Amino acid sequence: MAQPDDFLFADVEKVNQIPIVRTVLEVICRSTGMGFAAVARVTEDRWIACSVQDEIGFGLKPGAELEIGTTICNEIRDSGEAVVIDHVDENAFYSGHPTPRIYGFKSYISLPILLKSGEFFGTLFAIDPKPNQLQNPRVIGMFHLFAELLAFHLDSLSLMERTRTAMHDLADQLLASDDENRQYRHISSHNLQEPLRKLRAFSDMLVNATDRYEAEKAKELAVKIRSSAQQFSMMIKDLSDFSGLSNSNAFTDVHLDHVLADVTTQLMSQIERRNIIVETDRLPSIVAIPEQMEQLFFQLLDNAVKFAGHENPPRIRITSRELELHEIDDLLPEPLQMAYVEIRVEDNGVGIADSQLEKVFDIFARLPTGSFKQGEGVGLAYCRKIVRNHKGIIKAEVNPGKGTTFVIMLPLPY
Repeated sequence: MAQPDDFLFADVEKVNQIPIVRTVLEVICRSTGMGFAAVARVTEDRWIACSVQDEIGFGLKPGAELEIGTTICNEIRDSGEAVVIDHVDENAFYSGHPTPRIYGFKSYISLPILLKSGEFFGTLFAIDPKPNQLQNPRVIGMFHLFAELLAFHLDSLSLMERTRTAMHDLADQLLASDDENRQYRHISSHNLQEPLRKLRAFSDMLVNATDRYEAEKAKELAVKIRSSAQQFSMMIKDLSDFSGLSNSNAFTDVHLDHVLADVTTQLMSQIERRNIIVETDRLPSIVAIPEQMEQLFFQLLDNAVKFAGHENPPRIRITSRELELHEIDDLLPEPLQMAYVEIRVEDNGVGIADSQLEKVFDIFARLPTGSFKQGEGVGLAYCRKIVRNHKGIIKAEVNPGKGTTFVIMLPLPY
């Protein structure tokens, strides 16, 4: 499959970002006596020189291309094996091959550069117009080492690019609103610091206990260190999942009735264990990201199940109605002149104090329930981000002691 020029020449530039490439090619020429060495980017239909060491006036410059059919690289890509020729005229297979004739070489060595993914990137090769002793473990071993070293650096550069892209995306998402930026600063200076503080304190205590040969104390502290490390890991995982919620996924028709039915099935064991009565209206179809709609309703229903009342019987009610334009336009920063549906998820639990209405949507905001669990304190933050991804609004309405209602407003299709 043909690749766009910008991708291929970006790969050429990537090779030239590796500081050791020039040294590798110089060492190859000096240690083997070969007059020309290079790294090439090779695809099914393209051959591009990335970096060259030319001591024989071969004339090929970085960025120059050869016709792929005039090279031996197709054989190397297909086999994944090295091609090593001491003397073309004495080689049974390559003595009649057109490539040595076209480029005037008698000796040739080329190894594939294989990335960690198994992808064939190109070749590390050397040629010379004179025969040369290349079929020996020292030379072949050196080429293998250099090819693996180049592959390692290429993988590292790709990883750095992906990391920069991920960080850029994360920054974009966190800066999408002042609210998320505020949360990120708070998490960095407070939420993430607490488990780190515990790790430092317990580690110091562990060192002291070990110095005093207090085995039982050391074991106890080791358990606490493991617990704090697990807490920190869970928080990072939750934050990573939160940052990955974007609106770049494919929007399609989503039947919210079906979504709610699937989510109810997932939570049926908890619902039946507590004998919760779930009442639902008919929900509309909207244009949305299916996975995010499932996550939205799962988090809302799961939250309602957790906090549904303990009186007889605990009850959850889900209702739906289409809003008038004036009802939604007053709530949006910019009126969209679109029809919206309002979905209300009500429980008859203890409710939330008025002072906590906005805080419940913050990342890691949770009631003081004791031990930390993965996902705890992020569910409603997920909900708000998903609703925002869909140009919607979410809010909480509460009557302390009588329950909580989460109100979601989402646009309807035209």
